[in-house]
Amino acid sequence: MPKVLIADKLSPAAVAIFKERGVDADVKTGLTKEELIKIVDQYDGIAVRSATKLTADVLKAARRLKVVGRAGIGVDNVDIPAATAAGVIVMNTPFGNSITTAEHAISLMLALARELPAANASTQAGKWEKNRFMGVEITGKVLGLIGAGNIGSIVADRAKGLRMRVIAYDPFLSQERANDLGIEKVELNDLLARADFITLHVPMTPETKNILSADAIAKTKKGVRIINCARGGLIDELALKAALDTGHVAGAALDVFETEPARENILFGNEKVVATPHLGASTTEAQENVALQVAEQISDYLLTGAITNALNMPSISASEAQKVRPWISLAEKLGSFAGQLTGTSLSAVEVIYEGTPSMLNTRALTQAALAGLLKPMLADVNMVNAPVVAKERGVKVSETQRDAQGIYEGYIKLVVTMGDSTRRVAGTVFSDGRPRLIQIKDINLDAEFAPHMLYIVNEDKPGFIGKLGTMLGDAKVNIANFTLGRSAPGQDAIALIEVDGPVPADVAEAVANLPQVKHAKPLVF
Repeated sequence: MPKVLIADKLSPAAVAIFKERGVDADVKTGLTKEELIKIVDQYDGIAVRSATKLTADVLKAARRLKVVGRAGIGVDNVDIPAATAAGVIVMNTPFGNSITTAEHAISLMLALARELPAANASTQAGKWEKNRFMGVEITGKVLGLIGAGNIGSIVADRAKGLRMRVIAYDPFLSQERANDLGIEKVELNDLLARADFITLHVPMTPETKNILSADAIAKTKKGVRIINCARGGLIDELALKAALDTGHVAGAALDVFETEPARENILFGNEKVVATPHLGASTTEAQENVALQVAEQISDYLLTGAITNALNMPSISASEAQKVRPWISLAEKLGSFAGQLTGTSLSAVEVIYEGTPSMLNTRALTQAALAGLLKPMLADVNMVNAPVVAKERGVKVSETQRDAQGIYEGYIKLVVTMGDSTRRVAGTVFSDGRPRLIQIKDINLDAEFAPHMLYIVNEDKPGFIGKLGTMLGDAKVNIANFTLGRSAPGQDAIALIEVDGPVPADVAEAVANLPQVKHAKPLVF
């Protein structure tokens, strides 16, 4: 039975989901780093919120760990590169708190427009300063969205209901999607110049850090109001303070800060600033939703192989997992076959998908092929970190998808480039779900993968098979299966021999020294 550690407080309903699905769940919250390191190797999965820090040290100790689930969007508390290197899938729950976060952004915008926090404090202090707080209407105003993804699109919908005009800057927003949302797609400088209110809904990346810099804020309309419920660090806080002090920015509403918890901040104490302590996801509904979602996602992966909302792996639905699993096995074995025959001069890999596999999640298949290909050269490679390892070593990876054209309903072909030479190997999955080799070096054959095999390229001349069989028999290497293929009579031939155990090195060397043998190599799958 898979075992999961719930390291931060989750809804009891989430714990019940694990148990109902057949996953053993331990609830141990508030652990120190040292306490976590002592027990983490007992678990296949870990569920966290934001309190528990899964650092490189913790992940190194988690030798059994397969998946981390974050109940929420941000994964700042998980060392994703370290998890990827260890082959641990990292998932988040980006949709469970989307409505809540979008509603908080709208709430802050309204509070900012009417100066509600300052007016509340004044009134409760008995001052009744009715003429002091002169707000603005939002009807007819231009709302500029920086980021129009899941949360941004909900904000746009709510803002349109409040009769605002919505413009958006998002490099990934298509014109068709903008039309569907009923918003205007613009460039960033255009948004800065036109927006009466600006709200941010983008992740923290090198490209988005300080996207509202001093220069950007200087380009905004005088009297603009800025809302940030996304990530601290998207706004240059020093530049924002300066713009508030000069009156160029009329106000700012911030739920996130560059340093959190924000016990102190240069923006605190300014009546033009509305501040909340990262409450974007803090509603009963959202906390319940993300807890249930993370429990479902972790359980699905551990029990069925389904991957949902992963940050370091392509997603695979539960229904798709059943179909894709044998093709993943094939892709990995094809990669392993090529990898065991390939030296260190690997420069490029093309994976060709024809027919059935072309309609599946080919990114997952390609990662499996890369893992198989690189593992014989680099022992720590796995399906999760294989693309990163290939990129670090300058290996170019490409995919080709096409409809079925030959006798097979579907197959995968791997084309591996090593300097000036290439190696080709293809395989398919039969109705029994077992992967098979169907082509090597453009020579057709039909062979099952076996734990131990002997691969031979030889000249197609009479008497070779007899000599080979006698040699293996004398060495007490038992042949379980023997598959042959050739390009043409008298040309190159390939023998794939399944044997009952490892081929001793001296036997492999003797086979390689036979007169007609061009290449011989024991293979392990």
